Amino acid sequence: MNKLTATLAASALLMTTLSAQAQTLSGSRTAMQQQYGHAVSNQYSFAQTAGDVTRMVNNGELVRVRSNRDFIVHNVSFPYLRPQLHTFVQRLASQYHNACGEQLVVTSMTRPIDRQPNNAHNQSVHPAGMAFDLRVPRNSRCRHWLESTLLTLEGREVLNVIRERRPPHYHVAVFPEPYEFYLATITGQQREYVVQAGDTLSGIAARTGASVAQLRAGNSLRGDLIRVGQRLQVPAANVASSAPRAVEHEVRPGETLWRIARRYETSVDALKSENGLADDLLRVGQLLRVLVGES
Repeated sequence: MNKLTATLAASALLMTTLSAQAQTLSGSRTAMQQQYGHAVSNQYSFAQTAGDVTRMVNNGELVRVRSNRDFIVHNVSFPYLRPQLHTFVQRLASQYHNACGEQLVVTSMTRPIDRQPNNAHNQSVHPAGMAFDLRVPRNSRCRHWLESTLLTLEGREVLNVIRERRPPHYHVAVFPEPYEFYLATITGQQREYVVQAGDTLSGIAARTGASVAQLRAGNSLRGDLIRVGQRLQVPAANVASSAPRAVEHEVRPGETLWRIARRYETSVDALKSENGLADDLLRVGQLLRVLVGES
């Protein structure tokens, strides 16, 4: 059994354990309300026209998403997403490519309301840049990998996923602030803040570099009420005093400096400098020092 087959077989087994959750792929009215409610409560703009999309790009609400070696942007009229979703697509596609040896295909991103298809839900968050669509993989094992991964993330409350039938695709709506906290958690980039007398949520946000929405999402707060002594989780990546942390990476067969840099969200030049490399040659088993959080 080769590495790809073993990886896909393990993923298929994981899919079996998630069978009780599989109904989430069919979507629900509650899921659509949850997506729409998140966008409204965080005061996200909804693009009515193509001009609104341009305005949202210009003010930084949306960023351009371009094809790379891990995913293809296929026939997308408005290839823009909120910055957190851009990061999500890049990370998901990289993992999918490593597991399946093929690229993800993204078929839709931001859609202004006047360009929505006739069958679009009236609470769709595509106009807010909070959702994208993925083509369904033909390979059943790759399809199981993708579905199990998305369902696992749905269980962690960072997204909603629906498998649409006409035309066949996955609709993925990502909650930006919860996803930021999830990412900070899995990369070890968060810290704890103890509420002091006189603190307000907006004051803590300003002091730490986080947003009020991030603090609410990461600490299950429904409003701005906090109490003295309460412990809040704050993304350390937002704290000005936080420094990059060093990790050790062992080079695996087939890896390149470019791929390793992508995995840790750093650059090839940074890897070369940190490890005294004169060229791009690597050997299997070689240990590299990587500064996480430094680009």
